[in-house]
Amino acid sequence: MTRIAIELTAPDIEAHRRSSTGVDFVHTFESGRAGPHVMVNAVTHGNEICGAIAVDRLLRMGVRPARGTLTLSFANIDAFSRFDPARPYATRFIDEDFNRVWNAQTLDGPRDSVELRRARQLRPFVEAADYLLDIHSMLEPSPPVMICGPLDKGIRFAFDVGIPRDIVSDEGHANGTRMRDFQGFGDPASPRNALLVECGQHWERAAEHVAWQTTWRFLRHVGAVEAETAAREIAQEAPPPQRLVRVTEAVVARTPEFRFARAFGGMEVVAREGDVIAYDGAQTVCAPYDNCVLVMPVPNNIKTGLTAVRLGRIEARPPV
Repeated sequence: MTRIAIELTAPDIEAHRRSSTGVDFVHTFESGRAGPHVMVNAVTHGNEICGAIAVDRLLRMGVRPARGTLTLSFANIDAFSRFDPARPYATRFIDEDFNRVWNAQTLDGPRDSVELRRARQLRPFVEAADYLLDIHSMLEPSPPVMICGPLDKGIRFAFDVGIPRDIVSDEGHANGTRMRDFQGFGDPASPRNALLVECGQHWERAAEHVAWQTTWRFLRHVGAVEAETAAREIAQEAPPPQRLVRVTEAVVARTPEFRFARAFGGMEVVAREGDVIAYDGAQTVCAPYDNCVLVMPVPNNIKTGLTAVRLGRIEARPPV
């Protein structure tokens, strides 16, 4: 794997361990005014630093909800506490992916792991949230993306937040349910809504900026903070127009010889159906349609049996 520079420093979050909720590293604040329960979550994966920086900063600033309830949480603290810049890839999780256990069958089942124990602690807060922002980053250098799930309500939510440029609508993962898809978040009949922002490569300085800007735009949109308060933190320059990319399929590496046809950095558009994207042993992987978008390719971490890239179509924003 290509070594990537560690430009961010993981914050010391020990000051946030104890809270009035009774659950370590989970803080809930009541405004005393009617409004939604809003949750901002960080370190779903232990080596994703930018979200920890954002939530740590919110807590140190003393941010409180203007209306409703605000929960600020650090999720996989066991993995995060072991993050070592000398071995930055080693602490995504301890026993299993924290972001694949979010369904009732798994949470209520007999299995045990570090991640499941922590997910069971966070479950009441996730279930209480009307709106959730889950802050992530990516293994490979790539433009930031907002993961909004397959439903129109999630897509509209991503457009309303306004950044980053690329909105990715997908069905989730075959090997487990993400937090952003849990219960009402993934139910078209529920008013509850959630977003997962991938802020860029895990340790690049720009990821911290994306996490902070996205968080404040999210908080402003759901009415958790006053517009004037958010305006002091949100960058003044207008963001670029957003585009929606609907994932249609995943390309899984079938052989150890999988390789991309050229260097891809994520969200590139392959212009023509049939253009070569990659080679997998004797098989050629081609674009299945014109203007095919390559979503989060992993050229430096291709493993047999795992997704090497997802493919998507550019679509129009759904009607309000």
